[in-house]
Amino acid sequence: MSNADIQSPHVLIVDDDPDQLRLLVAALRNTSYRVSVALNGDQGYARAAVLLPDLILLDVRMPGRNGITIARLLKTNPATQHIPIIFLSALIEQDDRLSGLRAGGVDYITKPFFVEEIQERVRIHLMLARHNLPPGQDGPDGQADGAAAPPSQSPANLTLKQVATEYILGNIQNPELKSSDVAASLGLSMRRLNMVFESSDGLSAFEFIRQERMRRAALMLAQSTLSIADVALEVGYLNSANFSTEFKKFWQKSPTQLRSECQADPQVLQNLVASKFR
Repeated sequence: MSNADIQSPHVLIVDDDPDQLRLLVAALRNTSYRVSVALNGDQGYARAAVLLPDLILLDVRMPGRNGITIARLLKTNPATQHIPIIFLSALIEQDDRLSGLRAGGVDYITKPFFVEEIQERVRIHLMLARHNLPPGQDGPDGQADGAAAPPSQSPANLTLKQVATEYILGNIQNPELKSSDVAASLGLSMRRLNMVFESSDGLSAFEFIRQERMRRAALMLAQSTLSIADVALEVGYLNSANFSTEFKKFWQKSPTQLRSECQADPQVLQNLVASKFR
């Protein structure tokens, strides 16, 4: 990479419309910006935390969490709160524009838009942002001066872990949930996703999903009257026999045994969880 590439501003575009993405990417690259893309809000949030772009173009309406929600998350994250956000939306009512600005946007452009207008507004807000860099940051990528935080404590890793965990918890009932799905949802490689989990918990993403399923199953067995088959379904197992096998392998107790012991002494569950999740 040349010095010119390093110094050129970096823009992240978050939009689920492929046609809009192609148009915006071409327009901004023609203006010599470095450009990254994300296809949904969660992916955009994760990439913003890792890449720390100089500016974000953020669509409002997207599958999953919308742009307004993502903007609020970005503005509460110390690593990304300084990044200017320009909303792009087909929502043109005054209340919609105000919602975007109140969520932390510096600008709100309605669709359909003129490419020249996008280029000019991006230029203006990048220029304004350069005069308002947060303390300890230097250069267009916002890299902090001084020693880097340990990988397990870096804001990027913590943010990625949070978003990945929310995705897992939201899909824990899905028997088809795989760690590769989590990586794809955030636009990460499997290696990068596993590094995030291993630096925080010492577990791979696959092991984290299994652990979360077993933890949740134990809580349901101890605190509800759901059948073992229903508990299995709630944590992503279509076959209750397979669930029971995995459960016993993890807890060293069958589902029936754990439920019986917890009914006799509620402290059993607390002690068991504490010993497993230190």
